[in-house]
Amino acid sequence: MTPPRLLTFDLFGTVVDWRAGLAEAVGLPLDEAAFERVIDFQAFDEQKAFRPYATIVERSLVSVLGIAPAQARTIGARAGEWPVFADAPAAFARLLARVPCGATTNSDIAHRPAIERQLGCALTPWICAGEVGAYKPDARIWEAAARATGIAFGPDWWHVSAYADYDLATARKLGLTTILVRRPHHRPGTPDLVDRTFEDLAALAFAIEHEI
Repeated sequence: MTPPRLLTFDLFGTVVDWRAGLAEAVGLPLDEAAFERVIDFQAFDEQKAFRPYATIVERSLVSVLGIAPAQARTIGARAGEWPVFADAPAAFARLLARVPCGATTNSDIAHRPAIERQLGCALTPWICAGEVGAYKPDARIWEAAARATGIAFGPDWWHVSAYADYDLATARKLGLTTILVRRPHHRPGTPDLVDRTFEDLAALAFAIEHEI
């Protein structure tokens, strides 16, 4: 594989434990089927007229789980406080010692500070839907990252996500190296979308340190 000049990361579901954070926030049991309905609603809603991610979360919780609008609004606003996966802080410390790491995220800029506090580091660039005015899988997210870094699309840009079906699919079309992280609720897509698979970010860091 081509060594990376840049790593970009999907956040919710890849770095942030989306399901655990959402379950804790709503205060209700959230089984696999219910979680999938919520994120499917969000994915559909994101492709309509642009709304902030906090509003997308609010609408999904009201529509799918019957959460009261005021509570759902608060949960959406505080999505950046959902916990990151336990392996993420140490893994990013190791990765950043080797290669620049950025975020491409279907969220709002207001969610950034809480996520970076948990990680103990800054991700640069930080490209979010709230600033671009579009949600992944729209290529404008990656185009904004290319402008911010000056790095052209190609195999030396690795994109890392737990969601091959929409996130890595666009990265593949753009010619990036695609990395799947097998989080508990990952979506593997089809084999042609993934160059390499890792169980977590610690395993990715090890590979870059010792194999690439």
